Order: sequence, then structure tokens, then C-alpha cells
Amino acid sequence: MRLTLETESPEQTRALGAAIGRRLRPGDVVLLHGDLGAGKTTLTQGIAAGLGVNEYVQSPTFTLVAEHAGRAVSGAPIQLYHLDLYRLTDEAELESFGYGQYLAPTDGVSVIEWPERAGDWLPDAYLLVRLEIAGPDRRRITIEAVPAAGDLAPVVEEIAAATAG
Repeated sequence: MRLTLETESPEQTRALGAAIGRRLRPGDVVLLHGDLGAGKTTLTQGIAAGLGVNEYVQSPTFTLVAEHAGRAVSGAPIQLYHLDLYRLTDEAELESFGYGQYLAPTDGVSVIEWPERAGDWLPDAYLLVRLEIAGPDRRRITIEAVPAAGDLAPVVEEIAAATAG
């Protein structure tokens, strides 16, 4: 299933992110595709809120990875691993910071901005989120599970149900 939504403001984009975050479980990976300024970090701030992260989340452009402690809906501790691959120039650089460990985190969720910089080094299953600028504050956001019938398919269905109307 593929779900396409439009948000009218950064606050709505964060709210959509929070809806996504509340449905994620340890081991889940979210890949964010979009141009500069499309709202990847804004959506990640919402995902962080949905995961119970209470600290400010900004893009780890220079550090590549930021780790944030949160609490899942169940109350269990969960980590948010926020990766920004924008500055990478070669796939080989992924090994320099242990990229592989973030592809199936057992204690948390990974959100990866600019995943195309990782080449073919992607997880087997992930939630793919494409963000497009549709106006000054408007964003067109497409969410799909890869593979389509994989473990993350119910997440897309739940978000569709929660945002219907």
C-alpha cells in the first residue's frame, strides 16, 4: 500500500511524523527521500515526539548520527537513531561510523535522511517516505512499506486509517 498525504505547515508535518513514530517498533528503519528543505528533519522531529523523545532533534549533518532516548507507546525504553548521509561522498564512508548496526537496531528505530548516498547498502525492509515541496509550507508526503507486504505494511495502513476523513 502506498499512502500520499499533504500537509499545510511544519506543525502538520510534525504531527504526521508523530503518528508514524507512535507505530514504529525496535528494529524498524525509516528512509527519508526529499530535496533540501523538503521537511525531512521536520518529519523526524515528529517521529521523535511519537517515540517519546523529549529533547530537541536537529539534523546530524556534520556528526552523521544522533542518538536520542525515548519511550515507546508501551512505556518501554527505545532509542531513535537519526542519520543524515548528505555529506557522504562514497559508500565506503559508511563503514567509518558503523552504518551496518543502524540497519536493524534491536533497541530502537533508525531514521535515515539521504539514504540514496548509501547506494545499495539498505535494509531488507523499511518504511520509505518521500517528501516533496508543494508550496511554501505545503508538503506532499508519500509513505510506503518496502517490501509492500512486509512487516511495515500495517504501519502504512494504520496511518491511512488515522488520517482518513
